[in-house]
Amino acid sequence: MDGGSFVFHDLAPGEESFRDAVLAGLSGDPKALPCKFFYDARGSALFEEICRVPEYYLTRTEIAILEAHAGDIAAHIGPHARVIELGSGASRKVRILLGALDAPAAYVPVDISREHLRGAAAQLAEDFPDLPVIAVCADYTKPFVLPQLPGRAGKRVGFFPGSTIGNFEPEGVVSFLSHCAALLGRGGEILIGADLKKDPAVLTAAYNDRAGANAAFNLNLLERINRELDGDLDVAQFRHVAIYNEAKGRMELYVESLTEQSARIAGARFHFARDELIHTENSYKYAIPEFRALAARAGFRAVDAWTDRGELFSVQYFRRE
Repeated sequence: MDGGSFVFHDLAPGEESFRDAVLAGLSGDPKALPCKFFYDARGSALFEEICRVPEYYLTRTEIAILEAHAGDIAAHIGPHARVIELGSGASRKVRILLGALDAPAAYVPVDISREHLRGAAAQLAEDFPDLPVIAVCADYTKPFVLPQLPGRAGKRVGFFPGSTIGNFEPEGVVSFLSHCAALLGRGGEILIGADLKKDPAVLTAAYNDRAGANAAFNLNLLERINRELDGDLDVAQFRHVAIYNEAKGRMELYVESLTEQSARIAGARFHFARDELIHTENSYKYAIPEFRALAARAGFRAVDAWTDRGELFSVQYFRRE
């Protein structure tokens, strides 16, 4: 593979997977929708808007940590690494990492949002002309097979920023990191962004911004159902709800039905009671020792960790045992 090339592999689940998940989730009691389906092209763009609102500290804080400690992180990684970013989105943060690394052998962005991934990966390949970019459209939360990657000497290094790890249940974190261990192979390492526990008021504000970016992102899941599954949900009759569950150490996101109503989706009829909540996401917050304990169960040893001065967020580095 020549330097600066761009290759796209499409392993994404199709409409049937989305359809099955929605029909099963809305048939449950309580109703729920998987958060991984937030990220169609519109949802990915809306998430970028969330990252820019003042209340949402996560993105700017993680970027500041990466910028401040890029040299230390690169020293841990070493030369000729193949960087595999899970949930790559706009591939913004990885630019900081790639710019600090010594002759990285390849960058592999993996994301479920096909068109968003294609555009972001093509732009990064243009901006890093000496770096092979191998984009993989896949549901990275489940096992998948990586294509053949260039470079034999460097290790595989996972990059999972953005606190997406908090969307998994704690046992799911162990399962996901076990999948990462298999993906990265012997000697593999992973850099993970994890949100820290803090004042509930700060958390609640971050997920209920005044501009309504979080609300638009959450409700877009209903709009996606209408667009892709021939749904007739009246999205105006639902509202965004985000609350902090202190006992479980997590933010919980829902869409709430404002009235008693029904809708047809993919040929099936669903009823929604007034004030009924449809669960869309959890976002767990961890103290560093808590998260290290989960990673250890998946076979990863803690190497280093970095936080901001306010201890709002952490970037943690692990090596496979």
